[in-house]
Amino acid sequence: MNLQQYLKNLEVPKGKIDVVLDTDTYNEVDDQFAVAYLLANQEKLNIKAFYAAPFHNPNSTSPADGMEKSYNELCTLLELAGYTNFKQVTFRGADCYLPDEKTPVISDAAKHLSALASAYTPEKPLYVVAIGAITNVASALLLEPEIAENIVVVWLGGHVHSHINTKEFNMRQDIAAARVVMGSGAPFVQLPCVGCVSEFAISYIEMDTLLRGKNKLCDYLTDTVGKAIGMPKAAETPYARVIWDVTAVAWLLNEDNCFMESDVRALRLPNYENQYEPADESKQMRYVYRINRNALATDLFRKLGELK
Repeated sequence: MNLQQYLKNLEVPKGKIDVVLDTDTYNEVDDQFAVAYLLANQEKLNIKAFYAAPFHNPNSTSPADGMEKSYNELCTLLELAGYTNFKQVTFRGADCYLPDEKTPVISDAAKHLSALASAYTPEKPLYVVAIGAITNVASALLLEPEIAENIVVVWLGGHVHSHINTKEFNMRQDIAAARVVMGSGAPFVQLPCVGCVSEFAISYIEMDTLLRGKNKLCDYLTDTVGKAIGMPKAAETPYARVIWDVTAVAWLLNEDNCFMESDVRALRLPNYENQYEPADESKQMRYVYRINRNALATDLFRKLGELK
């Protein structure tokens, strides 16, 4: 891919585009909102697949268990939203993290993505939105390195470049995968967490007022946030919960910069000492540095409420 086309692919896409979502859906409460927001924007976003990503925290006993729970949560969300047709393109992902930067973790998700992306071109790429450990995407690139020219990777991972370290959950789980994807040559958009998308938070009170009763999925999302915050505190205080992952989907809808601001800058890779380091000087990336919380929350609530 020449530099002109690479830079063009770092712009917010115009018109309808093909998208896959790679998600650790059961990790906490935010992935569910990203899935719902993607489903609510199908006039613009043509969904080609969902991939379950591994994760390991108190909500799972291992990366494999986290992936399986994420797969089941994806299926639950599709049922609640009335889009069970997408179950046939929902795939289990890796059951562990990359052992090194050269060895893929073979999974249905990695095999599907590597085959799917092979049918695209730099001029008409596949958009890969990733909101968990990026193991599946890295594995697909290791299986078929040529697909780097055919995809645009939009990843919510890492912290802002000025942060003291890179110990963000999605990034630190699989640093090897992050380095593979970011260094692959695929056009890359980073939405950093602390210092940027950490601004995107919503309260249970807002949800109970504006989403409750709209549809089954809205009720499920509202209850999920209430449980995560803890009742009765959730219903009695304006305490807000960060809904990080919605922002990765929102970048694809950001044609007039109403939801976020970004720039193109030199690529920086995470290293194994939990710091960013310069990459090849010729490599660039798009970097989101500001979220317009109110505009995005307004659009999110309106569109989720319109789902039937």
